[in-house]
Amino acid sequence: MNESPFMVLLYVGVAAYVGYMYWGDYQSNQASEQPDPRGMPGATSASWGLYGIGVIGALLILAAETGGEIALGIASEQSEMVWYFVFAILGAGIVEEVIFRGYLVVDSKGRAALIGSCVGFSLIFAIIHGHFWSNEEGQAFAWTFTTKAFFTTGILLANSLWFYALRFGSWNKNRSLFPCMLAHAASNFGVFAVKLAQGFVV
Repeated sequence: MNESPFMVLLYVGVAAYVGYMYWGDYQSNQASEQPDPRGMPGATSASWGLYGIGVIGALLILAAETGGEIALGIASEQSEMVWYFVFAILGAGIVEEVIFRGYLVVDSKGRAALIGSCVGFSLIFAIIHGHFWSNEEGQAFAWTFTTKAFFTTGILLANSLWFYALRFGSWNKNRSLFPCMLAHAASNFGVFAVKLAQGFVV
């Protein structure tokens, strides 16, 4: 994602607008007996316990990532992040969840199709974050099949599977997307906090 202040502001604006739309559909669904099929996916209620479980699970994956990087000796290979980019990654907790856990799933053709789509789209989610290639300004495109790339992509896969499980597990009877959004935002903020503690925030 582009770290220019304008692009960060634009991304946060998009996230705020999507969140506003979700809140409107949530209120509408709360006022009716059945969710509006034309509304945003997952704009339904969830228990407070599910929010807590979602955040704890996301932070445990982050702890495994941080410990794994130290154990593998790749912690120093992290990318730097400008401080205001934290607003964009928090917004990603909304936007990416709407796209992947909201729309990119097959949930009407049986359990096997649901699980298969969750795994398949999780692989796409992990790969498109771009850790297997480098295309920095002024440099030629290059593949980066490094230990760090494989490890970080694996963590992204685990995160995505956790967010799908939050939404489609039996514990989320309304298939609410809100716990996924909060867990994703908590994970991203945790990444920022780790980078800050390790000196990678500028």
